[in-house]
Amino acid sequence: MIRLAVPKGHLEEQSLRVLRESGLEILGRGGRELFARTNDPEIEVVFARAEDIPDFVAGGFTDVGITGYDLIRERRAKVVELLDLRFGRTRLVLAAPESSGIKSAADLRSPVRVATEFPNLTIQYFEGRGIQAEVIRLTGAAEISPLIGVADLITDVVETGYTLKAHGLKVVDVILESSARLVANPESYRQKREKIENLKMSLEAVVTARGRKLVLMNLPEDKLEQIKQIMPGMAGPTVSKVEAETPMVAVQAVVEDSEVARVIREAKRIGARDILVVPIERIIP
Repeated sequence: MIRLAVPKGHLEEQSLRVLRESGLEILGRGGRELFARTNDPEIEVVFARAEDIPDFVAGGFTDVGITGYDLIRERRAKVVELLDLRFGRTRLVLAAPESSGIKSAADLRSPVRVATEFPNLTIQYFEGRGIQAEVIRLTGAAEISPLIGVADLITDVVETGYTLKAHGLKVVDVILESSARLVANPESYRQKREKIENLKMSLEAVVTARGRKLVLMNLPEDKLEQIKQIMPGMAGPTVSKVEAETPMVAVQAVVEDSEVARVIREAKRIGARDILVVPIERIIP
């Protein structure tokens, strides 16, 4: 049996979505239940706060879990990092009041008072720069601290930075880039490696496919070298012969969403036709 910790709150919806797309369905969960079965009889789910999951996994209370990279680093959790799930992207930043005159980390001077929910990462940051800092641990709303005189600076997790700006703060340095990660307990990974690797492979197939399309087209054979430059794909385009009166080839490649329009436009220019763009559910390396 594998026990998987899934985060409640802001990472919950996307975590459940990637699990569902990988083929793992949560069964029989109502609104507030903390345990749930899945359609895999060897996997059960525990719902927990993202902040607690690094400790749950490191302590062996759950075998695997989904949580933020920033929380793993803050907790100094001894876990095996298996996969970057590429959602829940945030930054842990150092922010100062607009009126402070601090424009970058180079402007920092000892001593400073810093309010944060991430004391360990904050202490590490300032020690690494040889700056004396009094770190004040808060459980939320760090952005108000400079306004009421609690601290000179803050470190906080942001997605867009709009909240900081609304409170008269500006980012002066990025301490850490974060996203949701799949992690495992080291002992569980040793004992249940095959099952855990199967779970990782299923999730990785979904994550790899996101943001990509399969583009297929027919093309005059003498344009093959040109199309290789236009749509190289993940490992180069796949080419096969088309039975036609004039020499033609069928070409297909996996293309990033952002590149699809360009590929179609340039392929049409050199004579491609019968172009198809197909969604991809999974890509298994």
